[in-house]
Amino acid sequence: MNDIQQSVYMIVAEKSGFSVEKINDELNLKEEIKVDSLTSVELVMALEEKFRIEISDEAMQKVETVGDIIKIVEALVAETRK
Repeated sequence: MNDIQQSVYMIVAEKSGFSVEKINDELNLKEEIKVDSLTSVELVMALEEKFRIEISDEAMQKVETVGDIIKIVEALVAETRK
């Protein structure tokens, strides 16, 4: 598990109340973790603060799983390091 993945897991757990031990890349945010629109906003804000990135609303609308979030964060972090 890389640092980004571990941090995303921790933030998802913190914002959703879901046990970090049960989080994996395939978990569906809305159906399995029960992330609602308010939690989604809190999640985005925490990710943006942690990684110093900006996640667009369009990108978040495509997110279904924890793995989707990790891919977005990894891409944005790589972009900022260029």
